[in-house]
Amino acid sequence: MKSEQLVERLKKELPNPSFTWQHDQKTDRVRLHHTKLNKGMEISLPEILAKYEVIKDKAINTVVYTISQTFEAMERESSGLEQSTSQIYPVIRSTSFPLKSTEGHDFIVTDHTAETRIFYALDLGNTYRLLDEDMLLQLKITYVEVKELARFQVRKLSTEVKEDHVAGNIFYFLNANDGYDASRILNEQFLKEMQAKIEGDMTLSVPHQDVLIIGDIRNDAGYDVLAQLTMHFFTVGKVPITSLSFIYEDGELEPIFIMAKNPVQKENNDK
Repeated sequence: MKSEQLVERLKKELPNPSFTWQHDQKTDRVRLHHTKLNKGMEISLPEILAKYEVIKDKAINTVVYTISQTFEAMERESSGLEQSTSQIYPVIRSTSFPLKSTEGHDFIVTDHTAETRIFYALDLGNTYRLLDEDMLLQLKITYVEVKELARFQVRKLSTEVKEDHVAGNIFYFLNANDGYDASRILNEQFLKEMQAKIEGDMTLSVPHQDVLIIGDIRNDAGYDVLAQLTMHFFTVGKVPITSLSFIYEDGELEPIFIMAKNPVQKENNDK
């Protein structure tokens, strides 16, 4: 599929008469503007096409859903729907993620690691809106209050994990699909509880926003498996963050660089 074909496919899937489409062929990005709301968003076509090669129509369906939910949230906001500031959550993004909204307002951010940055979101039900300076004025709250509210809210999120054993190592996957899976990396109490049960090196990975991988790495093969896992999730995630993993020790995150070798089979497949 080529960029022009993708644009036509998106237009067909999103037949809203209020939408105007502008394809910048030089940057290979599409500017989608909602004429009634006078708001819009930009879409990077190469990123969608890369995912399409791997997961086909699922990649397009995900983009269509995200666009629909985003503009629905904007419509509710423009209708004067009041949002409780208790629904503010932290959101992990890569350091390459834009620092300004499409309207030119600075997002509210906090430094995290050399690979990641913390943004803040107002939860709107099926989607959320990243907070910018203009929204803080509307909500009448400060940056410090946003950080405290988000820190409190992330501790209320479910921390149920699935466990997998590979080559003598244990991997825990948190995948609640609520938009804040990667945000659990900010729940210090949860991380300390996991650390207490881990016998080897404790690693944390946030390859995309909808998964947190916690590793109990007990041998060299474990790091190879970890590299394969994170690269796979980074490739298929709708909002990629980083393919790097981190060693967690004494409350600190230290990035680790791993060169993946041959795939390692799961233990239960070997038996």
